[in-house]
Amino acid sequence: MSDKIGLHNLVPAPGSHRNRKRIGRGPGSGTGKTSGKGHKGIKARAGHHGPGGGKPHFEGGQMPMSRRLPKRGFTNPFRTEHQVVRLGDLEHVSGKEVTAESLAAAGLIRAGKGPAKLLANGEVKQALTVRGVKMSDGAREKILAAGGRVED
Repeated sequence: MSDKIGLHNLVPAPGSHRNRKRIGRGPGSGTGKTSGKGHKGIKARAGHHGPGGGKPHFEGGQMPMSRRLPKRGFTNPFRTEHQVVRLGDLEHVSGKEVTAESLAAAGLIRAGKGPAKLLANGEVKQALTVRGVKMSDGAREKILAAGGRVED
């Protein structure tokens, strides 16, 4: 065999590749009319027993778990979820000024996904000016101890 293996002469192993079954394409195909599902019955219906399985939460006719269990609690639709930034990650911010824009430019937060909040994990290695970013009390102390400034 003098030819080297390359993209131009690759072929699948014999018998490993099958053509897909084209169902519902007329009586000559062998899978026309009922498309291989037989007549009526639950297995002939849409959404059941297909390649993706049964209907989600369907438990064979018994009362589903989602209806058996009592409902409790409340989800506040106006909750603001902060994007957490560790103090140790601030060394990736270019310049000595930390704002929401500079955090997004450094890839520490995503713009438009909620406000940022600094937490006191890690150490501050240089004096930083933090402007318009929420922070925990511990983070505020560490920034001030390193000679930085906090402007709200």
